[in-house]
Parts: sequence; C-alpha cells; structure tokens
Amino acid sequence: MRFATLILKNIFRRRVRSFITILGISIGIATIISLGAIVGGAVFTVERMLKSGKADFSIIERGISDLTFSKIDEDIVDEIEELEFVKKAAGIAIGLVSLKDRPYFLVLGIEEEDLPLVGINIVSGTAFSQEEDEVIVGEIAAKELDVEAGERLSLGEEEFTVTGIFETGNPYFDKGAVIPLRKLQDMMKLEGYVMMIYVDLEEGTDIEDACWLIEEMFPDLVTVKSVAEFSEVDRSLEIMGSLSQGVSLLAILIGGLGVMNTMMMSVYERTREIGVLRALGWKRRRVLVMILGESIVLCLFSILLGTLLGFIAIKLLMLSPIIGGFFEPMWTADIFVNSFIVAFTVGLIGGLYPAYRACKLSPAEALRYE
Repeated sequence: MRFATLILKNIFRRRVRSFITILGISIGIATIISLGAIVGGAVFTVERMLKSGKADFSIIERGISDLTFSKIDEDIVDEIEELEFVKKAAGIAIGLVSLKDRPYFLVLGIEEEDLPLVGINIVSGTAFSQEEDEVIVGEIAAKELDVEAGERLSLGEEEFTVTGIFETGNPYFDKGAVIPLRKLQDMMKLEGYVMMIYVDLEEGTDIEDACWLIEEMFPDLVTVKSVAEFSEVDRSLEIMGSLSQGVSLLAILIGGLGVMNTMMMSVYERTREIGVLRALGWKRRRVLVMILGESIVLCLFSILLGTLLGFIAIKLLMLSPIIGGFFEPMWTADIFVNSFIVAFTVGLIGGLYPAYRACKLSPAEALRYE
C-alpha cells in the first residue's frame, strides 16, 4: 500500500469524527474568505470613489470618524476652484434614504455641470436639469429596481422623475442615484454644506504640492489620494481589516485545537498499530510524517469545503439590502492564498504534538497496549 493511500485510509477510518473536524475548520475558512471578499470590495469601492472620473484627489473634513460625518462649507468649494492650479472643484453630498423594500439606498447630490468630473456617464436618457424633482439612476440600481427613463421613483418621502440611467464603473455609485445638490441638501438638512470635494488639477501641477497648499490654506480639511490616507481619517476599513485578521487568528486557534483533539484520539486508538509499524522497521520520522500528513490532509479537505461555503455565504449576504446595496464582493488571489496558509498552519499546529507522541512510542510498549 502506498504511503499517501495509507494516510487517506487512516483519515476515513472514523468518518463522522473526521467530517466534524473538517466542517469545523471549513467554517473558519469560509468566514475568512467571506470577510476577505467584502473587505476587498470595500477597498475597491473606496479607491474608485476617491479618484472618481477626472478628479486627481478628494477633500474631506479632518478629524471625522466616518465619511458621512464630514461637513464642509459650500463656499470653500468656490475658493478652491479659484486657485490657479485647480481646473475644477466639485462638492457633493451623500445621503441614505428608504426605497421600496430597502431601508438604505445611496443618493448623491451633485450639480449637473459637475457630473463628468465625478465620472458619471449617462448611458440612457438625459441628465437631470436643475429641477428638484428629477433623478438619474445607476445602471445596477436601474436593473434591480426595473426602472427606466420617464418613470417615477420614490426616494424616502419624495417623488422624482427618472430622466436617465448612468454608469461610473464603481458599484457603490452604480447601485445608487443622483439628484441635484440643492435638493439633497434640503432632504438631509445640509443647507450650505457638502461632504466631499473632488478636485481636478491643471495639467502639469504636482499633486503633492497642491495637496500641501490646500491643507495649509484650510487646516480643517484633509486631502485624500489613496485608500491608506482615507483609512487614517475613516476607520471603517481599518476595523474591517482588523476583524478579518482576528477571525484568521481565531480560526487557527480553534481549528488547531480541533485537529489536535482528533489526531490525539487517533494516535491513542492506533497505539498497537503504530507499535507493529515500528517493529516492522518504520523509523520515528516516518511515523511523524504519517500523523502530520493526516492532519494536513484533513485541513486541505477543509479548504475545499470552506471555499464552497464561503461562496454560498457571500451569495446569501448579498441578498441583504443593507450589504448588497453597498458592497460588491472582490475575489482576489490573496484571499485564497491566505485561507490556504491558515488551513496549512492549522494542520501543522494541530498535528505536531500528536505526531511527536506517536513517534516517541516504544514498539515494545505499544505492542503491549490494550
């Protein structure tokens, strides 16, 4: 019998126990994969939001804990646009309203003339005019809501006429809608304020110098060019990343204990068998490799099941109007590499002590064991 075949046969001697161990580890792997996909989607969304369209960078209020708390005096937008190195500056407001069965639906408030700067491209119908009861709807939202240009749409307690459908390439925006800035300011009680400013610089302007000058002129504001800089202001991505790392460590701890328990029971049950193998000439190293191999193979099976469960979990999470309305999962190679490393570590940690105990068994003592 081949060595690899023997390892597989040993694992499935106790099918129920092995399956329970695999299931426990796979749940941890599925959680890691699910969180990784959500965090990846959130990072992608933020990246596209910070430098949307023609904008070189964005500006938000300094010292806030969340982007939705940012409040910038609208007059500052005009002051920034008047700077000689700034080609265009556009202030936007962000709001969440109820829509049909969705408790939270994203609505952006933007001046019609600023739509190109923010990267909003009309693909059907026309942009809204300055009429306050007009709205353009993101391509993804339009498909989900089954609305077209010319139809009426209720946003919160307000009725709007859909004048067009737009796309930005950013799922966060494309799952929402855009209305005139003045209207959203009125709805969100933000008269005279915007939450974020997009800045398009004159050609040849050094971005770092421009950001430094703006922050010098407006100490209460901070310029943001990357996700790393955004995380220094808005802690939500940092919290999500820390949560993902915490789950990975917890999965290693719990999974390692589960594998160790399973392998220790297996070693005790097979004490005489191990003694026979040692009496037949098996070296301690071969016994150690066999037990470690069984432990690691258990965890490799967990990767397969955990990946499947992770995909199913994401599909179910995306059915939620709260999560599905704001995130688009991002599957990257790093997610699966991380899950493989976690599973391999679990197998190594969980099997190390049982393997050590097995290889230390004396053949004479093992053969006497009942």
